[in-house]
This record gives sequence, C-alpha cells and structure tokens, in this order.
Amino acid sequence: MIKNLIMEFDRRYEAYADKVAVVDQDKKNTFRQLAAKSMHFAELLVEKLQGKRNIPVAVFLPKCEMAVVADMAIAYSGNPFMNLDIKLPRTRIHNILLRVQPAFIVSRKAYASALAGLDVPVIYVDDLELSEQFSSSVHAQLMQRLEKQIDTDPFCIINTSGSTGTPKGVILNHRSFFDFYNWAIETFHFNGNEVIGSLSPIVFDIFDFELCLLLLSGSQMVLLDANLAIFPARLLQTVAANQVNFIFWVPTIMVNIANMDLLAKMDVSCLQTIWFAGEVFPTKQFNYWRRNLPEATFANLYGPIEITLDCSYYIADHELPDDQPLPIGKPCNNTEILLLNDDDQLCVEGEVGEICVRGTSLAMGYYNNPEKTAAAFVQNPLNHSYPELIYRTGDLGYLNASGDIMFKGRKDNLIKHMGYRIELGEIEHIAVNTLKIVPNCCVVYNYKQKAITMIYENPEHISSIEIKKAMATQMPRYMVPTDFLEMELLPRNTNGKIDRLKLSQMVNEK
Repeated sequence: MIKNLIMEFDRRYEAYADKVAVVDQDKKNTFRQLAAKSMHFAELLVEKLQGKRNIPVAVFLPKCEMAVVADMAIAYSGNPFMNLDIKLPRTRIHNILLRVQPAFIVSRKAYASALAGLDVPVIYVDDLELSEQFSSSVHAQLMQRLEKQIDTDPFCIINTSGSTGTPKGVILNHRSFFDFYNWAIETFHFNGNEVIGSLSPIVFDIFDFELCLLLLSGSQMVLLDANLAIFPARLLQTVAANQVNFIFWVPTIMVNIANMDLLAKMDVSCLQTIWFAGEVFPTKQFNYWRRNLPEATFANLYGPIEITLDCSYYIADHELPDDQPLPIGKPCNNTEILLLNDDDQLCVEGEVGEICVRGTSLAMGYYNNPEKTAAAFVQNPLNHSYPELIYRTGDLGYLNASGDIMFKGRKDNLIKHMGYRIELGEIEHIAVNTLKIVPNCCVVYNYKQKAITMIYENPEHISSIEIKKAMATQMPRYMVPTDFLEMELLPRNTNGKIDRLKLSQMVNEK
C-alpha cells in the first residue's frame, strides 16, 4: 500500500540510483548520494527527537542542495518539514515559530544571528559530516519507524499570510500529494525524464511538488537561483544550458520575458511542458510564449495553498484573443469544485459564485490554529447527511459555455501577488496596530499595475519612504506596498467603516 512519500522514494530510487538528482550550480548529487545523506541526517534527527514522530522541524536555509537533503531527512525521520524564508524579518520568523513550535531549526552558522534568542534549538548543517555511503542498519531502523506512518500524517507545513499579523501554517499530508502526483502523471505523462527548472522559493508549494517528482519519478531538479528572475536573459541561458524541459513558474517572470522579446532571441526549445500558477497570466503575453514555443504543452493551474498544489487546470492548446482571459479550467482528478452563490446553492452557467473545493486535496487545516481552521474548512452546505468538509477559497468564478471555470476576482481582500497569497488586512494591521505609524489606512490592490497600494491618514506627515522602511522590518519585501496615497480623511460607508470598495475602485480606475 502506498502511504508515505519518502518510503516510495526508498522503494523506487535503486532503478535510477546513479542518475543525477539535484543540480545546484556546480554541485551535482546522484539519487544514491541524496538517499545516503538524507538517511544519515535522519538518524541524527530521530536521536534528537527521542523517537517522536509527526513533530514539525523547520528549515532555515537558502534554496540549495542541502535544503533538499534536509527536507528529505526530516521526511525519513517520520516528521513534517517547514521551510522558512531566510529573508523574512525577525519578527515574522518569531511569530511563525511561536505558532508552530517546531522541535528544531535546521540552518547554517551564517544565519546564527537571525535565529539568536528565538527559543528553538538549532541544528547547524556546517557541523554535520553526512556519509554518501548506504548504511543497511540505519536504513532498517528508519523503515521500521516509517511503517507506523499513515497517509494522512503531515508531510510539510507551508506558511501563508494571516490577517492578525501572524502567518498561518497550512498542513499538507502524504495522501494529498499522492493524489496530485497521480493526476499529473496521468494527464501530462511524466515519466522520470523531466529536467525541472526549479525557480520557486523553497517556501512555495510548487517546490514541494518538484520534490515529489524527484522522489516518485526520478526527475532531476535544477535549482535556479531566485536572483535569476531579475535577469531574465541569464535565466533562459541557464535553462538552455541545463536542457530544462519542465517549468512550473509564477507568470510575473514569464510576462517580463515576453515584454523583452527574449524567446525570439534565445533558443529554449528544450522546454516541453510549461505550467504556470499563482496569479493571472495576461493573455497577450501568454500568446507570445505559445507562438514562440509551438511544440510545448502549456497549462494554467489554479488553487490556494489550502489545496495541495492546485485544484483546477486548463491546457491552453490554442491562441486566444489578447483581451480574453485564460480559463482556470476543470477540476483535477479526485477533486470537485463547487461554485456557490450567496444562498449556498450551485451556480448556473454564467452566474458568479465563490469557488469552494472538496476532496482529499484539501489541507488538514492550520497548525495550532483551530479557530482559523474551523472558519475556512466548513461543512459542505449541499450535504446534510454526513460530515464532509469543503474549503471556501474566497475567490469568485463562473462557468463559461464550454464548462470551464473562469476566475473573476476576490470575495474579500485577499490577493495573489508575485505568486504569494497576501491578506491585505495583515498589512493594515501591522501599519496601524503593530508599528502605529498611521492612525488609519486601507490597503488595496491595483490589478492593472500589479501594485499593492496603501491609502492612509497621516497627521504627522510621515513620508512614504519612512513608512516603507518601517514596514520592511515587519514583513517580507513582497508584502510592502509600492504605491502610497495620503488623504486627510479616508472615506467611510454608512456603518462608519472605511469604504474599501470606493478606494479600490478609485485606484483601479486610474
């Protein structure tokens, strides 16, 4: 019975043990080396955890070969990994650790100052001497432990934005990853010959899927430096040099490549399968990609982090008018998407409703956060006969005449920006309640400019530069507003609340 991702890797990898598994610039690790290092690291973790299972272990490393080893070692030890962004402000790291309370943090001594005083023991990989030789005794002990695992045990925890200033730790289990992996294999015929151009940060669920392809199919991961996103030409050069044939990227970088007409100047015909997700891909720039890579398969995927990877897809196999948005398509196998209207009834064709999801792809909830879990994962209102949870995404959509789901926007003030899911209320909370830099503010999103915009009352006349500098100490760079608008008094609606809709319309009608 298939129930654990790392056990499946252990059963399969001998078939391609000497094949290169991970390329990290000039470093290359075979599957045999990767397995041996991971098992020896796992042995140490088991000892330090005193045999406990299903206890989170945090990873505070840049995207590198050692981060892959650490994630695999944590899985081999029977515990979920939680990758952290090394660029996060210290306060945010503290809030995450306070909520999740991992047993350990795996890191390097170079980051010791960032982790000092956080009350979580640190395992420094600098001190480890990981053998690249297989140990039958270590292997036997680890397998004996893993036999006790079941497929609904957690595989990883991914942190996402929270409206109170504390991120929520989304728990994803082994079964849901198997479901998504099997759908991907059946739909796109992956066979282990994939060379993955891994660009997403290790805190993204995209990275976790790429890791699954490595574990279950023997696909190769080429770790692309995140800084390459700033230099699209160099990024494509690296793709070509490594003969990357599969990418799963956020559209922002793909739009930049299209706007610079780089595909006409560089040969990346090695690309065979191109997935994109995380935000809307403008159709004009998508058409550019498809015209320049006519032999490639393109797929638009959709799904919040609370759904393991994604829950719908659209294979874009023909050109669309530039002003016509790409559909988000149909549900992935073993997942159902319900479009519910305000009366919690199924929408008819063309009627806009909230995108709700049911199936084993659903996350297990938010770690150590039962209140938020209960609010988001609720009983299916269409089912009154037995317990059945659905996840209410807060996104709006409708069915077109072809039966494809079209994305319409947000029901509340949660957005996708640069591939990250962000609650605008969290930015407001930090500005007003944590930093107290302004008495009132409203943060909205300019969809045309893809800009987070802060509109605020400013009796002290603090400059926008000072506001940005202060906010950068409390949140990651991608959350800090880029546009600012000062008002003497923010508009209110009839119940006295800030008129968010009016401000959003004002910004988006510019």
